[in-house]
Formats: sequence, C-alpha cells, structure tokens
Amino acid sequence: MGNYRKLWFTLIGVLIVTFSLLGYYGAEVYRTAPPIPAKIATAGGEVLYTHDSILDGQTAWQSVGGMQLGSIWGHGAYQAPDWTADWLHRELTNWLDVAAERAHGKPFADIDTAAQAVLRDRMKTEYRTNTFNPDTGVATVSSTRADAIAMTALYYDQLFSDAPALHKSREHFAMKENTLPSAERRAQMMGFFFWTAWAAATERPGSVATYTNNWPHEPLIGNKPTAENMVWSVMSVVVMMAGVGFLVWGWSFLRKHDAVEPTPPQHDPLARVPLTPSQRALGKYLFLIVALFSFQVLLGGFTAHYTVEGQQFYGINVSQWFPYSLVRTWHIQSALFWIATGFLAAGLFLAPLINGGKDPAYQKLGVDILFWALVVVVVGSFVGNYLAIAQIMPPEWNFWLGHQGYEYVDLGRLWQIGKFIGIAFWLVLMLRGIVPALRTPGGDKNLLALLTASVVAIGLFYGAGFFYGERTHLSVMEYWRWWVVHLWVEGFFEVFATTALAFIFSTLGLVSVRMATTASLASASLFMLGGVPGTFHHLYFAGTTTPVMAVGAAFSALEVVPLVVLGHEAWEHWRLQHRAPWMARLRWPLMCFVAVAFWNMLGAGVFGFMINPPISLYYVQGLNTTPVHAHAALFGVYGFLALGFTLLVLRYIRPQLVFSERLMKTGFWWLNAGLVLMIATSLLPIALFQFHASVSEGLWYARGEEFMQQPFIQTLRWVRTFGDVVFIVGALAMAWQVVSGVFGSRAPAASAGVYLAESRR
Repeated sequence: MGNYRKLWFTLIGVLIVTFSLLGYYGAEVYRTAPPIPAKIATAGGEVLYTHDSILDGQTAWQSVGGMQLGSIWGHGAYQAPDWTADWLHRELTNWLDVAAERAHGKPFADIDTAAQAVLRDRMKTEYRTNTFNPDTGVATVSSTRADAIAMTALYYDQLFSDAPALHKSREHFAMKENTLPSAERRAQMMGFFFWTAWAAATERPGSVATYTNNWPHEPLIGNKPTAENMVWSVMSVVVMMAGVGFLVWGWSFLRKHDAVEPTPPQHDPLARVPLTPSQRALGKYLFLIVALFSFQVLLGGFTAHYTVEGQQFYGINVSQWFPYSLVRTWHIQSALFWIATGFLAAGLFLAPLINGGKDPAYQKLGVDILFWALVVVVVGSFVGNYLAIAQIMPPEWNFWLGHQGYEYVDLGRLWQIGKFIGIAFWLVLMLRGIVPALRTPGGDKNLLALLTASVVAIGLFYGAGFFYGERTHLSVMEYWRWWVVHLWVEGFFEVFATTALAFIFSTLGLVSVRMATTASLASASLFMLGGVPGTFHHLYFAGTTTPVMAVGAAFSALEVVPLVVLGHEAWEHWRLQHRAPWMARLRWPLMCFVAVAFWNMLGAGVFGFMINPPISLYYVQGLNTTPVHAHAALFGVYGFLALGFTLLVLRYIRPQLVFSERLMKTGFWWLNAGLVLMIATSLLPIALFQFHASVSEGLWYARGEEFMQQPFIQTLRWVRTFGDVVFIVGALAMAWQVVSGVFGSRAPAASAGVYLAESRR
C-alpha cells in the first residue's frame, strides 16, 4: 500500500460497510416479501388461484417476453400498460359496477353521488384489509371481488388471444395477435397479474401501507405516497447537497495544487511496443462490437416505430414474425453484448502490455476461443428469444433456452451460464498477464492492484444473476437482478473504466503514476459508497419495507456526488491531445471519453437524480422518464466508453491507420446530436406529460390507452424519427470507420509516409 495506505483503507472500509448494508437488508427483502398465498378463495370456499398456479402464471408471462411487453411493479417496457396498475384499476371499476348492480340494480355511473361515496368507501376498506391467514396460507376475497376478478380476467384473456374485439388495443400496445395461444396458460398468467395487484392493494400487517409501499398511485383505494416516502425523499436531497458540499471542500483543500505534471515522451510509448499475436487477434472483436452496435441501433429505430404503428412498419405487418417484445429484447441484449465486448477487448489489449509486452503461453488461442464462445452465446440467445416469444419452444424449455422475461437479463439461463463462463475465462486470460507483473519486484504496483481487483469483480459478480430461478419470488428476483444491472454494470465496470484509463494515460507518460493511482482509488471509493447500497433505489416498490427505501434513497443520492467534478475530468481528457504531437492520433478516442464525462453528468447525474428520490419515483416509475435516463446513461456513458476503447485498441493494433476526419466527425457529432434530439424532442416531453397524468389521475391512466393514443403524444412519437435518423447515421459512420480500419490494408500514401518518418526518428 505504501503511500496510498489511507486511500486503500478508505476503499476497503467503504466496501465492508456498503456490502454489509446490501447483504443485511437483502435478507430483509427475503423475510418481508409479499406472501404468495396457498389459495386465493371466496368465503364460500371457491378457489380462484393457488400458489402453484400463480407461479405457473409467472412462467407464462416470462415466455411472452415478460418485462419486454408492458411492465410489472413499474419495471419493464413502456408501450403496453403496467399490468399491475392496469389490472388493479380495471378490477376496482368492475367491483364498483358489480356492487352497484347488487345494491341498486344499475351500473355505478348511474347511481347518485351519495351512494357512489358509500360504495367507494366499502371498496377501499375491502381492498386494503389484509385477509391473508399465515396459518392456513389462504387469502379470502368477497363474492363481489371474485366477480370483479372474473370480469377483469376475461378482458385479459381476450387481449392476449386473437379476439377481434380487442384488435385495436393490441395494435396500441404493440402486441402481436395471439400473444399467448394457450387458454390454460393465459388463465394462469391472469393469476400472476392478479397477485401483483393484490400485493399493491393489500396493507402489510402492522402497517398502513401496502406491500408495495402504496405504489401505484390509485386514488380509488387511497394509494398515495407514505409519510416515510416524503421523509426519505427530503433526506435524499439533503444527503446529496451535503455530499456535494464536502466534495467541493475536499477538492479545494485536500487536492495537491502544486503537483508537477510529467514531461510527455517525444514518441508514443505504446506504438514502440511490438504487437503480440493476441493483440493482433483483437480485430475480430472490434468488428463484432460495431456489428452488434449497428444491429442494436437499427433495431432501436425499428422498436421506436412500433410505438406509432403498433403491429406494422410503414404499413407492412411484421409483428407476427418480429413483434415489439422480441425486437426490444434484441435491442437491449445487443447493447449489453457489444458494450461488454468493448470492455473485454480493452482488457485483452492491456494484458500483454502489463506482462512486459509479451503474451503468456497460448494467450492468442485463449483470445480466439473466447471470441467464438461470445458469438455462440449471442446467436444462441437471440434464437432462443425468437423461439420463446413465437411460442414455438416447449414451455418447460423457455427459462433455460428461451427468454427469462426479466429486462437486461432476458437471455435463457443456459446462455447466461455461457456468458458467465466466457467472462470468467476472460478473467483467467487477464490474470495470466497481470499476476506475473504483480510478482515482479520494484515499482509502484498500487494502480495495477486496483485494476486487478476491478477485473476480478467483473469476472465474478455477473454470477449474482444465478441466485434466482424460474419460479423465484418476484421481490427476491428483483434484488438479485439489480445486482447485475446496477452493481455489476454501474459499479464495477465504472471502476474498471476509470482505472484502465488511468493506467493507459500513465503508461503513455501523460499523467504521473502517483496522480493516476490517487485519482483512481479516490474515485473507486466514491463510486462504491453510493453505488453499492444505492442498488436499493430500484426496489422502493418491489415488495420491500421502509428500511430498504431509507438506505436506497440516502446512499443513491451520493451517486450524484462524484459527477459534480466531471466537467474537470472532461477538460483533463480533452487537453491530453495537446500534450504531445503524437497524441493527435488519439484525438477521437479522447473525444469519446470527453463525451462520457458529459453524459455521465447529464444522463446519470441530472436525469438519474430526476427519478431517484422516492417521491419522484412513486409517480414516474414505469413512465418515459426511465428511458430518458437509460438512453443518456447506458449509451451516453457506457456506449461512448466502449466506443472509445474500441477506437483506442484499433489505433494500436492497426498502427498504419489514420482516422478519417470526415467519418469520425460525422460519427461522433451525429451520435451526440441524435441522442440529444431523441431525448429533448420526444422522450422527455412525453415523460413530463405522463408525469402530470400520473400525479393527477394515477399510473394506470398515464400508461393507459386513452392517454397514450392522444394525437399530440403520437406526434411526439413521430418526431423522434428525426433524432433516430441522425443517431443511425452517426452509428453507421462510426461502424464503417472501425470496419475499414480493421480490414483496410494500408493508410493513404502521404499519411503512411508521415507515420514511417515519425517511427524512424
């Protein structure tokens, strides 16, 4: 540890405290998850649903795309309704009609105001009262509610079939005809939808809030924000402001202002290190990255168009073969694949450099095996997704080979295992280059040790996705799913990226090893402090209790804190290109890293905190505010990071390459402009209108057919086309630069002469 002892102890202490919180309250998630009753029955003994039939319904829901077709408890896609909020509201309105017919002989809308108030009060009492008996495992419903459930289930049975009466609704929800052909499995899925709504309406024992902390907003039964929600929302703002204040204080008083920057070498140090066979083999990785990137971007435009035509693409009915739920699955999964591959390629490029410029034995063979393993996992998972959503795959195979149904981890479990094995194999390849360097006596190894720790974390923490299964309780599944989506991606990849860049820049002689190490250790502590327990901010309304909300709100507010200084980080990256003449050849990778800092501030910081406090997320969970944050943070941060790594690796494995200014300017600026346009002209305006609708009427309305099919909302969806086209042009330009660089044989004569002359000096 040497001179960095305090920083190391700080990081270790942060990890111990934060993972203790994550584990302790993770046990709370298990203990307090909403019960799945052994039976849902009427007082007369009629059984409506059982524990097993509800879980069978969960697996049926997974097979149609799960969270890629509508959402549950606010998590999932945004075109179809949130099935929890929609089922609950439909069941409530059906209850009122059934009760009015029984009491007054006419529909609810036709009785007088006083009688309506009486029925509403009866309904609120009935729905919020917890009738679950833990001794018998039975939850009792009234005969009135049983009839309301049956009426609601009939609507859903028709919606997920090919009933002509609801064809227009299926178009509006971008659902294909006969989404779930089996009537038996449709009935089971209705039981799962009912249970999620039951948990959202039933008060937790000893509490005045429902199992989902009164989410969703539903005025008919008094679902409104809890007092704890308001308190911890205010506290999250206070914690954020305090964190920002202390960071600025520390930045001003603790940072060494008199640090002398090293004199850059006259020539690029990395360009003088002979390429190893494993590094030369990385060209195919770069091709795979941009191939999946292009595929993902084109699918994004295709998916977005489904929001305006539902089942068609400019008049061509393609939904029976490539429905919305499938193309959205591929869109998200291809993004995760190409971004992860970008990080893997960067690591594999660094491993021989760390190992003294030479490959460990059989390193190239390992690099080749890993590549083809990645191809098999990508193709296999995509085919499995298709067969599952097309309902061709046998139901019992779906979870393992088809579609898990959970956003960001949609791939079948077998392919998920293959992906984990591939990442673990990457870890082995990395350690074969790193461990010998760590054992070499002398030198400052602290930065390398931190890089090693981040590599190990990336290699192992993806395995958190195996702690849930096909029939795992939804609350428990959400806990582990966010270990992968939030902790693995937003936590450890962030630390790896920061440390890898610091290692590269220090190796290039542009920053001192001491400065790079200090900055990396401090950044890692800041990222982990908010990022680890901040995982809970995804679980406010997933069947958890107030302590989970408190920890999530307080610590996730700290995730914004390190983003305050990203403007300085962007400036530091930008000015590196002027520190030495040869750095001009790295201008475009550096520009990508500048973009990362900008979008980290805006996408992760501003748009992230916009939906972070519990009171905000209470109203906007499941609205277009989430894709605003997701597009700006996932592509803006990790996408540009992966592209920056791709260009950086390309620059060195094809030393004769000179980046085309025309292609790179088009690629870089059109990607940024397209992202701004799709957010500013479509996603964000729609989100704000939905936000108002959710506050004033309820989530069911903000996501409902009546609201979302209004002409001005449809116009905003069409307007997104402009941003999508700009973004696609930028993506194709960037992809073509990489493809031509990987497969091009030589640079232009003049440029090649300049390069050779520079090399001879």
